[in-house]
Formats: sequence, structure tokens, C-alpha cells
Amino acid sequence: MDSYGSDIIMHSDGVDDANEFSEKEDVAIITPETTDMDSLDDADASMEPALPLATDHEAMKERFMPAHPDLETESETMFTWDITGWRTLAKRTHGPTFHCAGHPWRVLFFPAGNAASESVSFYLEQGFENDKPPEDWYACVQFMLVLHSPSDPSIYLHHEAQHRFTAEEGDWGFTRFADKNRIFAPKFDGADGPLVENDSAKMTAYVRVLKDPTGVLWHNFVNYDSKKETNMVGLRNQGATCYLNSLLQSLYLTGAFRKAVYQIPTATEQDLVNSQSAWALQRLFYRLQADPVAVSTQELTHSFGWESRQIFEQQDVQELSRILMEKLEARMKGTEAENALPNMFVGKMKTYLRCINVEYESSRLEDYWDLQLNVSGCKSVDESFRNYIEVETLEGDNKYAAEGYGLQDAKKGVIFESFPNVLHLQLKRFEYDFQRDAMMKVNDRYEFPEVWDASPYLDETADKSEPYIYHLHGVLVHSGDLNAGHYYAFLKPEQNGEFFRFDDDRVTRATKREAIDDNFGGDYQLNGQLQKGQNPYTRQWSTKRSNNAYMLVYIRESKLDQILPPETEVQPPQHLPTKLAEERALAEKRRKDREEAHLYMNVQVATEQNFKAFQSVDLVPWADASAEDDLEPAAPKVYRLLRAMTITDFTNYMAQQYGLDPELVRPWIMVNRQNGTIRPDHPLLWTDMTLQEAADKFSTRTGGFRVFMEETTRKADGTPSWPSEESSVPSSPVVNGNVAAQNKPIMIFLKYFDVDKQQLHGIGHIYMNPQEKAQDIAPHILQIMGWEEGVMLELYEEIKQTYIERMKPKNTLIASEIQDGDIICFQRHLSDAETAAVKQTNPTACLDAVLYYDFLVNRMFVTFTPKLIPFQNFQVRNEGDEKFMVALSKKDGYDALAHKVAEHLSNISAGPVDPSHLRFTTVNVQSGKPRAVVKRQPGTTMASILLGSSGYAGYNYTPTQAPDHMYYEVLEMSLTDLEQRKTVRVVWLSEGIAKEEPYDLLVHKQSQFTDVLLALQKRASLPDEILEQIRFYEVHGNKVYKILPSTQSVIALNEFMTVYAERIPDEEKTLEKEKGDRLTYCFHFEKEPSKAHGVPFIFMLKEGEAFKETRERLSKRTGIKGKNLEKVRFASIKGGQNYSRPQWVDDDDVLTEKMGPEDHLGLEHPNRNRGNFAKYESLNIR
Repeated sequence: MDSYGSDIIMHSDGVDDANEFSEKEDVAIITPETTDMDSLDDADASMEPALPLATDHEAMKERFMPAHPDLETESETMFTWDITGWRTLAKRTHGPTFHCAGHPWRVLFFPAGNAASESVSFYLEQGFENDKPPEDWYACVQFMLVLHSPSDPSIYLHHEAQHRFTAEEGDWGFTRFADKNRIFAPKFDGADGPLVENDSAKMTAYVRVLKDPTGVLWHNFVNYDSKKETNMVGLRNQGATCYLNSLLQSLYLTGAFRKAVYQIPTATEQDLVNSQSAWALQRLFYRLQADPVAVSTQELTHSFGWESRQIFEQQDVQELSRILMEKLEARMKGTEAENALPNMFVGKMKTYLRCINVEYESSRLEDYWDLQLNVSGCKSVDESFRNYIEVETLEGDNKYAAEGYGLQDAKKGVIFESFPNVLHLQLKRFEYDFQRDAMMKVNDRYEFPEVWDASPYLDETADKSEPYIYHLHGVLVHSGDLNAGHYYAFLKPEQNGEFFRFDDDRVTRATKREAIDDNFGGDYQLNGQLQKGQNPYTRQWSTKRSNNAYMLVYIRESKLDQILPPETEVQPPQHLPTKLAEERALAEKRRKDREEAHLYMNVQVATEQNFKAFQSVDLVPWADASAEDDLEPAAPKVYRLLRAMTITDFTNYMAQQYGLDPELVRPWIMVNRQNGTIRPDHPLLWTDMTLQEAADKFSTRTGGFRVFMEETTRKADGTPSWPSEESSVPSSPVVNGNVAAQNKPIMIFLKYFDVDKQQLHGIGHIYMNPQEKAQDIAPHILQIMGWEEGVMLELYEEIKQTYIERMKPKNTLIASEIQDGDIICFQRHLSDAETAAVKQTNPTACLDAVLYYDFLVNRMFVTFTPKLIPFQNFQVRNEGDEKFMVALSKKDGYDALAHKVAEHLSNISAGPVDPSHLRFTTVNVQSGKPRAVVKRQPGTTMASILLGSSGYAGYNYTPTQAPDHMYYEVLEMSLTDLEQRKTVRVVWLSEGIAKEEPYDLLVHKQSQFTDVLLALQKRASLPDEILEQIRFYEVHGNKVYKILPSTQSVIALNEFMTVYAERIPDEEKTLEKEKGDRLTYCFHFEKEPSKAHGVPFIFMLKEGEAFKETRERLSKRTGIKGKNLEKVRFASIKGGQNYSRPQWVDDDDVLTEKMGPEDHLGLEHPNRNRGNFAKYESLNIR
């Protein structure tokens, strides 16, 4: 028997030209399997009803084209076309036009087949004139084509299909409708006659047009426009952020939440620094309102501090929601949005213990932001809530110790004091399966209502002045399983509106059934029969639906107007649209700049002010050149100028930029010298030359076009004071200024090395005659510096970055090979007394320019951060000064490092810092955490500390420490004293074994654990009276190794052991060794003893005690109670060895008999803390 839709394989191709019938692409093709009368002949006639006749139209529809159970019919019709002269028909023939639901239809017929010569082809086609339906026209159609004999209605072939007809896909049907030989055979499939008789046959088309309430029924989503269809847009998926997209859309469509986010201050730069994630969320929400296409969440996840690992891993939605709420609530404090989130999302619940026989109750009120409901074992929201508030009776051995009443029978439970206005219900679809030892998804059927009454779950004393009726606002869905799946959401933006489906970048309308009923989960059923469905992500077949709700959003009926205000009341802050408009304008400008880039070139311009601000080798830092406005004072500026601009126009433009007189500035071309320096070579005096011509002539391809703008003053007569140029300007440009003029003035740049300040900076330039001597520069220097005559100077020529040479005073400049653009450095000559004074003030100071240039060549800037927060043994005057940068030389030793850092700390802290009390630690280049303490050793330099060895035996390795960052500590004692001490890490167990508090204790290497105990007392603030009750024990691999006596030597401690300290339990005071009581070591493990975890502990075994009683004492010792204790299995592990076979313990066993003196007691249960660190890291929002 044929079943609807089961006999076709769909293949869709658009119609390009109805006249080109020979091409396969002309029509949408559906290739049926054999679904005609021959497939029915083999069926047992007694099992199948008789086939209807082709002329019994109602029976044919009921049998082969039943109505879709979930779709409503708009209109249906039937039309029969009498086909005559089959062999004489055109290769592409249309039947008569008929109408259904107001649309014209016709049958498209290929008598000789369409791209299948052995078959005939039939299609249903829209029948608009000229094949042009109206714009945006479509119709969702369920249809059947029946080819039958004109004389015998029992002889026929039929095929069915369903399709969304559009202007682009206007026909759909069957390329291989029937085999030609079969339909022209004298006896069709054993019947008394042929199907096509005398070149005639009948084609009956059954057409049923279905209503499309969502607008996307059978849509292929090619060129789908969410904004046009729904007036909303989606969020783009970055990789595995569909869970984030669902949550964000839910929060965005909670209007009151969006309004509160808009109220977070983000107008100023400081606001943006304090609220990066809030600013990114505001931008995202506004773009969801204003943008015409799907919005990216990349900016938001970047503000969270997420990297690719978090983006390509699906995270826990509940934890993400809580962290996001916590961060936003902190940003809202002190603003008009303060308390907006608690007023919206926070409810109150009461945990109580109520005695049955006496008047006593212990209770605690708690806030909650969302609720986790059990799905497993519950069939609906109401069942989950009944399970949530289920009362547990404490009686018998489990009685409650009521204060003042002793042990009492009591009722323990939870009851709700209030529910929030917006209620987030997290359905526990993912649970840990102890049998499989893995997290599994629960696909059981779980129903939730559209309107829900929460009042049955409120305390009797709760305020019920307003009804607790809730309306369903959102259903967040997960489809798939734990390892592969997809998240999307059904949300209702308006109070009485319809649901929409938000599936990443696509937003579509949805029916109430799609949003609610289809997401209950449970079994696949069709007409009451159990069916199998395929998981679209794992490709596995199952009877359980893999798509089901995992989070529900309900809004209180009485607060609907407040929570879902009109869009006119939810407006973004004024600066937000303005800022985004500016960014769009800037992006458009950049696009235009890219298109016009071929017309422009970059010109790097340096000025006299750049030279004076520069404090290093060469003229200016060309490598730092930039087009930005907030440049360092020494950095040249990059200008984007037209290539056709002349030198004259360029000079005028630059004068305008710097507020100068165009007649008092002129550009010099910069050239790369062979020694690696970049110096001015000659002025650009060819006024009509273009920038492009100058760049082609003088600049290098790698360095770009560099220019120095020289400034001058006016003479007494008002003319510019340029040096006399007896040599005329050459008729054409020459490279490197090779003008044959020995008396041409030379432009020399001067730098001053200040020994006291340890600074080098430019002071300007002068012109001198080549025949003058080096000593003749002195008067110019004294005049510029304002020094009196007689000041002794030392002159040096800066030949290149790594080479500076003292000048001979009586040599001429030409003999010293001085030329245009050369740099001469000078300093005041120091007497012996002045030298001693400088050394006393600054032992690491450079006393002459040669040493200082060596420092500059080897200079490295290192950032120092306190290793301990809060920092100890010093206090900075201004908050934030504790992190600083110091200029060091690669040749500096440990003492020079300590002195320079101590000098800086003394300047910023309340008191002086002794260099001998500083200790430094390198930084892990990947994690940014402390790596290794730097040791004070002879020959240690900054190069060996931070740069280290880059390879071994010809192999290069990535350095493990950061080359520009160190941690520092200010110690209570000098490093020399510290070397006699040892750090002992002790983990203090302050509350049984449930709470670990690690302490690093500094004690003398020759001390014993009595000194460690005193140090622990000081750090942990322990009272004197409990010191005698504290014991230490060593742990390795989460197993107890041994108990440490008070006489244990610190120096003998194993570095690979962990030391635990605890207060000896009171029950051990009753230990009676003579009766057989003894201590044993206990540890936790998962599956096998080699997988130990948690805190191991020491436990007292009582002689003759059955394990049933021992377990109760273990419960008190470990804090594991109730159902959690029932899941723990206990075993005797021989010698505590990793691969010993566990000997499981029964209730009747006596441990003192079952376990040997060296055996350990093992507690087998899953490691709950596994992966928590990575989980925390992945969900962190900065």
C-alpha cells in the first residue's frame, strides 16, 4: 500500500526558461520509486482494502493523499485533462489552466520525457500568464497526479508530493513518472488493456493548498529575510555559541531587562573602562533593534575575555546566566537601574526543620535567581514542584538535635516565600548516570503549561495579595545529545502575541504547537503508533525525541505590562546610536580610502620637536611613525597625501599643520646610510617636483618616503635666515647631496647627555663651515644651553647606533668626516669629586656618553608586578603605582637590578626599600603566572635571566619566561637570611576535610615541626589551647604517606609531598590501643585505587565494631550524608597500593579484622571536582 510522501526522492532545480525543455535544469525534478499498481499486486488481498477507481475522486484522495494531520487546508480541487494525440504533441506541452485557492495551475507534460528518454514526465506548475507570478507569491501545496486509462478507470498510475511553489520554483513533479514501454504495452501490468489507448489518456490533478500560519512551511530559506518577515533579526553563531544566542534573545525580548541594561552609564571613557561587558551588551541590544541583518556576538564575547576555546565549546546556560546577572547587577549599583534585576528575577525560598512533637522550628531564608527542576521521574512542571517541596521526616537514628529539646522527630523541607516577576526554570535535561559513569541527556516527556499557577507551592504565610499566575514567555530548546546538539528558542515578544523561533541568524514565526507541545520530549508517535526518529546531529535512530525544552521563562500575569513594556518605552541611551553612526561613518571612510588608495601615498614627517623629545640613538624613532593623533612626542607623524602634490604645496600644507610660516620651513630628504642610520641628506628645493617623483628618486622601497622639516627664523631685514648657499641648486636632483662645494655649510644635530639625570636628548641643530674645528662647536653649545664661558665639555660623534667616538677638538670638521645630518653628542666634564658624588647617589649611573650609549643599545624595559596581593612590607602612596616599568640593561647584574627597582620603589612608597630585601620571580609567558625565583649568583645578567638560551645543539625553542615582565617581593629579611630558611606549604583543614586553606610558612631550614606549628598558628590565627591537638601528616597522590612527629626536621621534608594539618577529632581521645583500637589511613578513589582524588584522612577503627556503625562515624568525619553517602562504596585496599584489588566491605564486616595494619580504607565514588577549573575558566566574564 502506498503511503503519503513515502515514495519520492526530491530534487529541486529552478525553471530558467520554459521554452528550453531539453535541459534538466528547466524544471524541479522528483524521481519516484516504483509506487504504482504493480507494487500492490503482491500484497495479500485479504489484508488490503480494494483499490479505488481513478474516477472515484474522494476515495482516491482518502487512500493516496490523506489530509495532513497538523496542517489546515485552505482550499482543494480536482481537475482532469483529456490527453489526445499523444505522439503528435509538442515536446513540452501544457494542460488547461484551472484554479485552486485563487491561484492558477496547470499540468506540465513532456511526452518524450525530460532528461529521461525512456520515461514520460509530468509536473504541476503555476499557471500565471507569461510565467510571471506576482512578487513574493507562494503557495504550499499537497498534490497528486494520476494518469489513467480513458476507458477503464481501474488502470492507472499515481504519484504524490508536497512543495512550496514560488516565483523561483514554479513547477514540481516527476521526471520518471512512468516507463514508456509499460504504459504503451497492450496489457498494462496484467490488466485487460493498455493505459494509453489510441494515443489518449486522462491526467487527473488533485491539488490541496494548505494554510501557512508561520510563513515558512516547506521553505528552503534561500534569500530569506528575517527582518522583512518578522521585523526582528537573529544572532550569528561563532562556532558553538547557539546556547548563548538563545539566552541573549530571551533576555533581549524581556523588555524590562533591556531597559535596565540601557540605564547602565556608558557615556564617558571611564564608564566604558568600568563596564566593557555592559557596553557591549547595550550595543548588541541596540543593533538587534536597528540592524536589518543578523548581528554578531563577537564583540560581546571579546568583552567577556573569551578566547576560541570558550567559543567553540558549548557551556552550561544556567551558570552563564547567573554569572552574567551577577556582573550586570554590580554595574548597576549606584545607577537608576539599581535593584532592577533583583526586582525582576529574584524570589525567596525557606529551608526549614520543624519539630513534630515540640514547638521548635529552625529556618533560613534564601534568595534564588532561577530554579533547577528534576525531569527524570517527573512528568510535568507541577510534579517537579511537588518533588521540590517534598517533606522529609527525620526520625529513628536520623532524629534532629533541636536546641534545648534534644533529639526530636522533625520534618525537613523547602517552601517558597515568593516567586519572581520573571521566573527562569532550568530543566535538568542532563544528569550524571552512575551506571554509564557519564553525563547523559534525559529525553523523557515533560509537559509544561502555557498558563501556570504557582500559588500551591507557596508558604501559608506568604503574601498572596496578587495572584501568582504565570504566562509562558519563552521555551529554550536543545536538540541532540550531550556531545552533539544545537540550541534554539521559541519566544513571545508581546503579551498576547504569537511565538517566534529564534534559531541563530534566522527568525521565523511559529505555531503554539511548535513552541510548546513539540518540545515536551518523549516518544515519536504517529496516529498513536510508536515511531523511530533520527537525531539530526548524531545520525542515530531512537524512539525518543532529541529536541526538548531545557529552560522555561514565565512572566507573572499581574506584571506583564511592566516586564513587557511597549517598544516606545525601551529606548537606548542617546550616545549609543550616535556612537554606532560614527563607527559606521568611519568604516565607510575606510572603505572609500581603500578604493582611492592608489591616488595617495604615505609620507613620514619628522620635526625639530620630535628630535628634541627623543631620548635614544639616531635622529628620531622612525619605527614608531604613525598616523594616529596621540603619538609619543618623539614619534614622526605619517600623512596620507596625494601622489601628485608638489613640493611647494607639501611645504605649505606642513606649515599649516604645525602652525608655522611656510617661508620658514623647508623639507629635507632622509636617506638610509650604509651604517644603518637614517639622516637628512639635502633639502628638497625643486618646487614643481611631485611627492611621487621625489619618492621614486630618493626613497627606498622598504623604508618608505621620509622627510625632515627644518625650521628657521627671519633676519633683521625680514628674509628667512637660511645658510648661505654659494653653490647654486643643481639643475637636476642628485642622490646623497654630492655637490662639489667644500665651503657649503654643514647641518649638524646636537644631543646633550645629562649625567645627573641619566638622560640623552636632542637640543637642536646648527650650521658650521667644514673648515672649522670641532672645538668651535663649543660656543654654539654654551649659547643654546645658557651656560657661562669656561664650562668644560666632552664631544662625541654618534656614528651609528652601536658606535660612538670621542672627537679630537683641534681636528677640522672635514677632517673628522662630518657631513649634513651628522649627530654630535656633548656632556659636561666631571671632576673627580663630582664623579664620586654621582656614584654615591646612583651606583649604577653611566659617567660618560660612551657608557650610556652602550646602555641604550642593551636597554630593555621590564614591567614589575607585586607577586603577592595584597603586597607586603611596603605601602605605595598612590593606588596603582605598585605596578611599574624600569629601564634596565641586558648587562645589568642582580645587584644592579635590585638597586634600580629599590630606587623606584623608594620614590613611590611611604618609606625607603632596601635592595637586599628584594626577591624576583620570572613570569610564565603563556599563563602569566609566576614561574621561577631568580637566584642571586655571580655572572647573572638580565640577558641570562629573561632572555636565556634560545636553543640547544642547533635547535631553537620558544622561551618559557616572559622577556619583559617580572614579579617582585619585598621581604621581611635580606636574601642572605632567606637562603637559610625554607618555605613549607601546609594545607590547614579547618572544618573536617571539607575546607582546605593552604599556607606558605617560612621557617629556618634547621627547625622542626614545633616551629612550623607556631608559624601556622600565626598565619591561621589559631588559639593557644588547640595547639596540642594539631597533627601534621604527609600526603602523596591523594593518599596518606605518614603522620609527622613534632620532632620532624624541616630540611628532611620531601619536596614532592603535600603536608596537611588538622585538629585531631574528639573521638580519637577515646582510642584504646590495648583493646585493639587503632588508626588507619583513608582515601577517596574513582573506579580503581590508582584514580585517587580529594583529601585523604586518618580515621580511628574500633575493635569489634560492625561496619554499619563505622559508616555513621565516617559520615560525621567526612561530611558525606544522606543519599550521597548511599552512593559511596567502601573497600579495604591492601597496603594502599594503586593496583591492589579492592576488597569490598559489607555492613556486618569488622574493619579491625578485615584490614591489616598497612591496609588503607578506600571510599569509591565519582570525582565531583573533575574539570571544575576548566569549567570556571571557560565561563569567566571579566
